[in-house]
Amino acid sequence: MKTIGIALLSLICLAASPTTQPQEDSAVPAVLSFTMKSLAGGDVPLSKYQGKVILMVNVASKCGNTPQYAGLERVYKKYADQGFVILGFPANDFRHQEPGTDAEISQFCTTKYGVTFDMFSKVVVKGDGQCPLYTYLTSADTDPRFPGPITWNFEKFLIGKDGRIAARFKPKTQPESPEVIGAIETELAK
Repeated sequence: MKTIGIALLSLICLAASPTTQPQEDSAVPAVLSFTMKSLAGGDVPLSKYQGKVILMVNVASKCGNTPQYAGLERVYKKYADQGFVILGFPANDFRHQEPGTDAEISQFCTTKYGVTFDMFSKVVVKGDGQCPLYTYLTSADTDPRFPGPITWNFEKFLIGKDGRIAARFKPKTQPESPEVIGAIETELAK
């Protein structure tokens, strides 16, 4: 009876976290074993990006770093045909700089910055309620090379084709900086 209760509690906890769910396919790298909601509301298994070089970025529309959307879009367009993707994760964790709804965020990104890279529903990237993807990205247990809490909007994680976290860039690091471009090109060449 105790086992059934624990199993039921586990299912309830999974159902209570609709933003992300781990997938069961063991061939998928752990960082891509989550299903996220797109800005349009559909489920997107991150495993669909397996074998690509990925830049995951927590974004916000009312931040001093918001103009980085333009640089992110240029980098995306430059390398997309080589197997590079950017995944944007809006978050309202820093001074409430992403207050909009998913529809408002989508309209802002496409109208103001012409964003065509994949954007997802708003998530929590730090503290209470942190989504499982960002727990994975920031934990010393799962990311011993680049652990630690998200410090601000536009923190960037570069994921290699092999699914390992290859680099982490501070929020002020511009997407088109030599540091970021060099890391992307190194991962694409592997």
